[in-house]
Amino acid sequence: MGRRGARELYRAPFPLYTVRAPRADLVVTAGGGGASKTGITNGLHFLRLECVTGNFSATLVHSHDTETRATMNMAVAGGILAVGQDATCHILRFQEGKEKSAANKPGKKENKSEAEIALHSGNSSVKKTEARKRKTGNKMAGDASGCLQNETPEMVVESLHVVRTDFSTDALQKAVRFNMNNSFLVTGGVDGFIRIWEFPSMKKRFDFRAHDGEVEDVDISPDNKIVTVGRDFKCCVWKNDQLVTDLRWNENMPHISDKTYRYQACRFGKVEDDKDTFRLYTVQIPHKRERKPLLCYISKWDGKNFLPLLTSDCGNEVISAMSISDLGTFIGLGTVTGSVAIYIAFSLQQVYYVKETHGIVVTDLAFLPDVGPVKEVTRKNEAALLSVAVDSRCKLHLLPRRQMFPIWVALLLCGLIIVLTIILLQHLFPGLL
Repeated sequence: MGRRGARELYRAPFPLYTVRAPRADLVVTAGGGGASKTGITNGLHFLRLECVTGNFSATLVHSHDTETRATMNMAVAGGILAVGQDATCHILRFQEGKEKSAANKPGKKENKSEAEIALHSGNSSVKKTEARKRKTGNKMAGDASGCLQNETPEMVVESLHVVRTDFSTDALQKAVRFNMNNSFLVTGGVDGFIRIWEFPSMKKRFDFRAHDGEVEDVDISPDNKIVTVGRDFKCCVWKNDQLVTDLRWNENMPHISDKTYRYQACRFGKVEDDKDTFRLYTVQIPHKRERKPLLCYISKWDGKNFLPLLTSDCGNEVISAMSISDLGTFIGLGTVTGSVAIYIAFSLQQVYYVKETHGIVVTDLAFLPDVGPVKEVTRKNEAALLSVAVDSRCKLHLLPRRQMFPIWVALLLCGLIIVLTIILLQHLFPGLL
């Protein structure tokens, strides 16, 4: 599939580093130019997704100004965002603007999740971010310049907490994840430490060194085990701050030495039709560049005992980002050269690929949930994947639904084959049957 296979959904006025889809009709993407005085802004952009005649369109409904801090990573828990900015994690609450809420739900109180209610009532230091008096630009996708506000009729964003999550010389938070029931979140950074925070109080529960060097990625299993990936060639499983095991993806591949590859990403995924089972997926990339590019690999593990189940190569483009669909059916991969691919989680077989759709490193991926306005599109497509990159673009990748024979057709063909076989045997060997 060529570049035309990926549609540009939105273009921001700054480099994009992360994207999430809190709801089927809402996408949050973020990035920026950092503290350097280049004139490039920093912010979080909230996009409204609509489906018109089977096609997606995105409209910028709100821009949240992050001042001199570029957002590098992000996690979502209902109406709460945990965003990594420099050496800190900012906890933000977003909700529909008052005018829009009043217009849509007259006489009704706004429903809030338990976590949001606890945040609002249990922390007297919560302060509503003041609206910034800036000129509101054209809020359509592709023209976001001049639109940096923290409150608009469509959306209100409040700052709830700020905690420091990295204490190294070149401090930077590199990963953040909520657990499944949003009772805690985990952060990892350049200093190699994992910090576990109670949520919504943001009281630090554990603080320990997990890796000798930068933490590249973290994820949390449904039974609250934490998997961490570092630049020290290790992928570790933790229960609270206690090491459970180290993973060895090449244990049954003696031709690959331990220092040739390092882990790049990790994600847990569900197993369809089995709600009590889950899998862990990891990506391994070459530690050094070779004249002849080495293959990258993706591995599937049992999510409870962490035994390796399957490993498959995923080409020689270095993987930079990874995402798992909500139902655990598909894996999305992005590369440093801007390509995007989708794999079947069960078999690790590639079913979608767009070469250099961004032309520069893919920084994050997110599958759209298969509900709401997405459902109309996914009747014709099996999955919808968002990708963002340093080129400021957010692109939409649709996986066409694969053609499959109905079961009755397969049974009919089997019956015909049996009948023809009997007739042929009767003709060749009279009296045999």
